[in-house]
Amino acid sequence: MSLKIFYDSTAYRVKSWRKVSKLLEKVIVKEGRISGDLNFIITSDEELRRINIQFLEHDYYTDVITFDYNNGNVINGEVYISIDRVKENARNYKVSLRDEVRRVLVHGVLHLTGYDDKTEEERSEMHRLESYWMGLIEE
Repeated sequence: MSLKIFYDSTAYRVKSWRKVSKLLEKVIVKEGRISGDLNFIITSDEELRRINIQFLEHDYYTDVITFDYNNGNVINGEVYISIDRVKENARNYKVSLRDEVRRVLVHGVLHLTGYDDKTEEERSEMHRLESYWMGLIEE
């Protein structure tokens, strides 16, 4: 089991990574899964857009892209996060950058545990779960 965070050409650093990674592990366990190898990569708008085009054939900016390498119940994957998008979302939703980054990290893990957000109903369930887990993070 290994949850790691990497930074690609960005000055931003996740505060209290140990606490955040413990929360992400709780999400995985609560969803009846086992934590495997997870890499979180904080990057820029342009890099995430390039990944979006190259791998998903979507030509637009996004805040998070998740690559699922799960093996049965073992959660493995990569979660790419655009810090530029997250900063903009934090301003738009009037929340702290720290909280919005944490929300997106949880969002990526929820994708890896089987949740999707393509329909309004799915987005509503994802948001409910994100809010639940955000309420449980220890400060």
